Amino acid sequence: MIDIKNITKSFGSLQVLKGIDLHINKGEVVSIVGPSGAGKTTLLQIIGTLDSPDSGDITIDGIDVRKLNQKRLADFRNKHIGFVFQFHQLLPEFTAIENIMIPAFIAGMSKSEAKKRAMELLDFMGLADRAKHKPNELSGGEKQRVAVARALVNNPSVILADEPSGSLDSQNKAELHQLFFDLRDKMGQTFVIVTHDETLANITDRTIRMEDGRLAQEPQPQDAPSEDLSSQNTPSQQNQL
Repeated sequence: MIDIKNITKSFGSLQVLKGIDLHINKGEVVSIVGPSGAGKTTLLQIIGTLDSPDSGDITIDGIDVRKLNQKRLADFRNKHIGFVFQFHQLLPEFTAIENIMIPAFIAGMSKSEAKKRAMELLDFMGLADRAKHKPNELSGGEKQRVAVARALVNNPSVILADEPSGSLDSQNKAELHQLFFDLRDKMGQTFVIVTHDETLANITDRTIRMEDGRLAQEPQPQDAPSEDLSSQNTPSQQNQL
């Protein structure tokens, strides 16, 4: 699914990534942890094709992304990768459903198809009754679930999340963490999550630790994703697509 070989990245004289080798299987939920400045977010941005490495190779879904020109790279990113950030980054002038539909329009989806897909996702998130609400009318947890739905609207194979629960309270964190596993199990996405939240890191299929621009250890992918969290006392989603 994701193959990274000898990735390096420097900003001026500061080398942030120092030869990263990593393989992530389809359907894995992987966390990346480590101290601030370890290179976690830089690695995530490079995996997401938002930034380019100085050297090394990146293959996603069998595509060598470093060989794509800018137009094809933007198209690949829009259709194959979804992003979830610490702060929802929803556009304040648009409703929840309109925010979700925007990446679908960029991908060339018709308005009727985009609206149908967005409503399916809102229903799955338990937010169908909030479709016409603007971000300032939503709670923090609702905003983040809308942001997750936006990341999913084009049915990408990979979801990249940077501190996705960092701004949420304990209950909303637990709901969001469970949601990632529900989505993986029902839709088959691969999740790569940068986090300082040890609770989240401990329940992912694999935890990758970074220190000073390197992997602290060479973690091996499991043969199959871990079981979901339904046995734990975290809320689960009631609706299914």
